[in-house]
Amino acid sequence: MTRVYVCRHGNTFDKGDVVTRVGGRTDLPLSTSGRAQGEALGRHFGEAGLSFDRAFCSPLQRTKQTAELALATQDHEVPLSVLPFLVEVDYGPDENKPEEEVVARIGEAALKAWEEQAIPPDGWLIDPPAVVARWQEFFAKAAKKYEGETILLVTSNGIARFALQALSAGAGDTDLKLKTGAYGVFEIDAVGGVRLESWNIRP
Repeated sequence: MTRVYVCRHGNTFDKGDVVTRVGGRTDLPLSTSGRAQGEALGRHFGEAGLSFDRAFCSPLQRTKQTAELALATQDHEVPLSVLPFLVEVDYGPDENKPEEEVVARIGEAALKAWEEQAIPPDGWLIDPPAVVARWQEFFAKAAKKYEGETILLVTSNGIARFALQALSAGAGDTDLKLKTGAYGVFEIDAVGGVRLESWNIRP
């Protein structure tokens, strides 16, 4: 059985900051609270006795920083590699815009469709079936190449949700949104069947 811990990066804004919709074209570092979330993940995994065999992140620094902090308590060096498909959604005309401006352009109904069904609003540059296929390919590869391993994977909210849609038995009524600094655990059997063990766990 292979286990994959899919984690969302920590915060990129702190209290009092103007929060914007940060996508794949906006490469922000972790904020102070975001670093604290990454450190909390490291302590949490350490206290749980988790030993990761390998780790993956997107090309964005916020995911790399989160992964490094989450791995800091490991008692051995864990190889960290970049997987390009994990890069966040390109929000098109809404990239790095304050959330109220985004809602004003796309409307509440479109935002709800994204949050609840992963249907991207007009103008967002994301191909859901292609992202789901990349997740399925990763899970299939993990079943064979990484059989029996425990893997940490750090990505962003817009991409993590599609891991749920790649499940063998579907995601049911699971909330698609993964909170910052939170993670879900996927179990992959020897023939590539994928099951969600837990979701939205935040230390």
